[in-house]
Amino acid sequence: MSIKLNLHTTPSVPLEAEVITPQRFASLSNEDIAALPVQHGNELAKLGDFFTVSGSANGEIELEGDLRLVKMIGQGMSSGRIVIAGDVGMHVGAIMSGGEIVVEGNATDWAGAEMLGGQILIRGNAGHGLGCGYRGSRIGMRGGQIFVQGNAGSETGGAMRGGLIAIGGNSGDFTGVNMRAGTIIALGEIGWRSGASMLRGTIVTMQPARILPTFGYACTYQPNFLRFYLLHLRAMGLPVSDEQVNGYYQRYSGDSIELNRGEILVFAG
Repeated sequence: MSIKLNLHTTPSVPLEAEVITPQRFASLSNEDIAALPVQHGNELAKLGDFFTVSGSANGEIELEGDLRLVKMIGQGMSSGRIVIAGDVGMHVGAIMSGGEIVVEGNATDWAGAEMLGGQILIRGNAGHGLGCGYRGSRIGMRGGQIFVQGNAGSETGGAMRGGLIAIGGNSGDFTGVNMRAGTIIALGEIGWRSGASMLRGTIVTMQPARILPTFGYACTYQPNFLRFYLLHLRAMGLPVSDEQVNGYYQRYSGDSIELNRGEILVFAG
């Protein structure tokens, strides 16, 4: 049986609840969990002021209620599983190094920011800064996997250094900006200036894209590695077609203002 948190009082301002992680709940009683500190605006409060706690700790947490103003759920988690029944606020899974987070609805900005490992599955849409590095940081996501079945906002995978981000819909402007390594796959469109200042890594789109002039066309081919990625995405519930798995892709290398060792792959049919 998992620990269940049911929101009984909707916060009036953003609630910072980074205490909601399986490792923090381990070995605590429900009363101790309810007494954990959270930040409500400029006031210190207790988790139990907003959530009813039930169940027993077994490494899994289930959350229910309107969590759009609840921030930092799963931040820094290293193991276990969190299931969020609806929408969730900013920074979900930020800096996590292990475990799994499932968001049944939408996630707002900075989901999986500077992620180190583990897995995040968002069944709805994601906001800006998905898997990105925080402002002023040169290091974004370094490992793990993020799957979004809907769309994602701008700066997806900014300063990314490893791992996989897969988006079932569109990804916004500056996808993969300052990217250093890793893979971003959008089954829809990627926005303008995608790959700007990237040094290495791979960005894939299944729709025609506006490519920066600092990227040069290299060839059209069937990348073997991409076939395995796409089959993995299909197993995760993303709408990957046989044509995409077996298709040809136009390869553009860049960014030439940097090392010119990154690539953008555009599905050609």
